[in-house]
Amino acid sequence: MTRRRRSIALAATAVAITLGATACGGSSSTTGSGSPTKGGTLTVLDHADFDHLDPQRVYTTEGSSMAQEFVRTLTGWDETGDQPKLVGDLATDTGTPSKGATVWTFHLRHGIKWQDGTEVTAQDVKYGVERTFSPDINGGPPYASQWLSGGSTYKGPYKGQQLDSIGTPDKYTVVFHLNQPVADFEQTTAMTGWSAVPKAHDTGSTYDTHVWSDGPYMIKSYTKNKELVLVKNKYWSRSTDPIREQNVDEMDVKFGQDQAAIDQQIKSDAGTAQTSIMQWPIAGSDLTSIAGDAAVKSRYYKIPAPGINYMAINTGRVKDIRVRQAIEDAIDKTTVRGAFGGSAYGDYASTMLSPGIDGYKKFNLYSTNPAGDLTKAKALMKQAGNPKPTMSLAVENTTTQEHFADAVKTSLGKIGITVNITPIDAANYFSTVDNVKNQYDLTWGDWIADWPNASTVLPVLFDGRQIAKLPQSNQDLSYLNDPKINAQIDKIGKMTSINQANAAYGALDEQIMKDAAVVPLMYMNFSELSGSKVGGVIPDAVLAEPSLVHVYVTH
Repeated sequence: MTRRRRSIALAATAVAITLGATACGGSSSTTGSGSPTKGGTLTVLDHADFDHLDPQRVYTTEGSSMAQEFVRTLTGWDETGDQPKLVGDLATDTGTPSKGATVWTFHLRHGIKWQDGTEVTAQDVKYGVERTFSPDINGGPPYASQWLSGGSTYKGPYKGQQLDSIGTPDKYTVVFHLNQPVADFEQTTAMTGWSAVPKAHDTGSTYDTHVWSDGPYMIKSYTKNKELVLVKNKYWSRSTDPIREQNVDEMDVKFGQDQAAIDQQIKSDAGTAQTSIMQWPIAGSDLTSIAGDAAVKSRYYKIPAPGINYMAINTGRVKDIRVRQAIEDAIDKTTVRGAFGGSAYGDYASTMLSPGIDGYKKFNLYSTNPAGDLTKAKALMKQAGNPKPTMSLAVENTTTQEHFADAVKTSLGKIGITVNITPIDAANYFSTVDNVKNQYDLTWGDWIADWPNASTVLPVLFDGRQIAKLPQSNQDLSYLNDPKINAQIDKIGKMTSINQANAAYGALDEQIMKDAAVVPLMYMNFSELSGSKVGGVIPDAVLAEPSLVHVYVTH
């Protein structure tokens, strides 16, 4: 999933590595007595609206983090200890595998209530997952369609059809029948796509603004691109929820300010800024100064992300591999990283798998100098016949991304490539670039593992078969459709040895980089800021977000 879209859930193995360097901020997490204050309003300042809040369509870190306040999943992450721990959320535990991990059974907790007081049932979970298959409900992760038996031809529940591979033998039991063994399926079910939806309140493609709550908060009002207001769900009970609390009376999410303005407002710590927090990263222009400011240290969160900031090269449009290789060598990553905030943002990258992800292999096929190798790049362009192409570059319409685009334009201009920058509304960025009808020569992206294994990175980003299969939610921004890579993805997916699979994924990463389909830029950190009266914030190593599940405000 990305930071605006990202692979989401972390497995405990790499989570431990991530947490070792997690948060710089500390005192925001508790009051002096350790007891949260009840009441008040938390203000959340977001540069742009969420791509989606519909649980079956959420595939961004911000959307996933916010959805935790009103959407419960079968399993979830308890992050109150030293390491995140996978626990049952709607379910009583993390599920029971059988038949070689091709069948998974979950038993629901009794007494979980919707916002109207009716009980959440296994049938609600089944219906929620079935929604994922409707062509009207696009943008979410692909795992249900990949793994559930019959999923390749099922088209969703809106014409009365059910998916037989999701069984509900009674009101509190859900059984998933898979078409292959999935040993870590219980981590997939921590993603919002595996949540319940009451059929009677489903509004289809407009459910984004009408999500029915089984969590501690519910939607009071939602005006897209302007404001989302959450209030308490009076039917939620802490006794049935091992993850969340219900401390503030209201969460007021405001959209549309420039990120730099948000940074300065919260940094000032005046008025409502004292009870405010951001979800988008600090603007690159502010990051160095804020990261080094001792006055805000206690409310500054630097969260290493198991993921990658990258630029995809559309292999269907930029067909000459020598031109793509030249782009790899020409990009000046020092100016690119500067746009995102310098060294505080992350280390330079040369691979698509990042350190801390199972399968990561250290290698570098292109310039070893982060500033690039223009001599090599120009030689490659000469071999290609010295073309003078004009290329489109898609970026979000933020100041940070505009600076990034300028850095790319300058770098590629030095080897004869003219870059036309296409800024896209940040709230709709990934919805736009993931739709195959909107193809660009170069596309900015970022990706964070759904759980820290290469299986949630390389197959999602480089399996070319999804281009035709998921035309409205294609994550393969490089449009790489290499039969050898597709076959290797299938082969690794059938390996029963984790060590063997990890080694194979490392080799696959190198094979993909030989195709020059993508330019890895940085292994990311995400940094956010809160006001001095915000407490209970957990640096969420799973989403690389400041978690609000225990948040409170002092007043």
